[in-house]
Amino acid sequence: MALEPRLTMVTLGVADVAASTAFYEKLGFERSSASNDDVTFFKMKGTALGLFGRSSLARDAGVEDSAPGFSGVAIAHNLDSEAAVDAAFDHAVSCGASPVKKPEKVFWGGYSGYFADPDGHLWELAFNPLMHNDDDGFMQLP
Repeated sequence: MALEPRLTMVTLGVADVAASTAFYEKLGFERSSASNDDVTFFKMKGTALGLFGRSSLARDAGVEDSAPGFSGVAIAHNLDSEAAVDAAFDHAVSCGASPVKKPEKVFWGGYSGYFADPDGHLWELAFNPLMHNDDDGFMQLP
């Protein structure tokens, strides 16, 4: 059986579930009633975001809880304009995100910037003039 190409949930390992939950709620994410003290679920368009204790997530996956640092992963949020990227970046920083790279024109022809959540997870905010979002906010690939 082939794996269907879809993403249903992203789970972030965090140092403090309650503190990270508060951060994402400040950003405007809506917490699901399925959440509890050990895990938080946020409703997103077409997928979900989970926050789970970092050591618990490592144990569940059967891997060592290595030191935090660059993981080689960034979560992207594509927006409809450069102005929307700037506004989203400013909002994230006002909610406690760490600015990593201020939005700017980038080599691939778009406009993007990065912030980090309280655990250092990278979020890219981008406007890509070559790949637009549909009316429901989903990126449309050519």
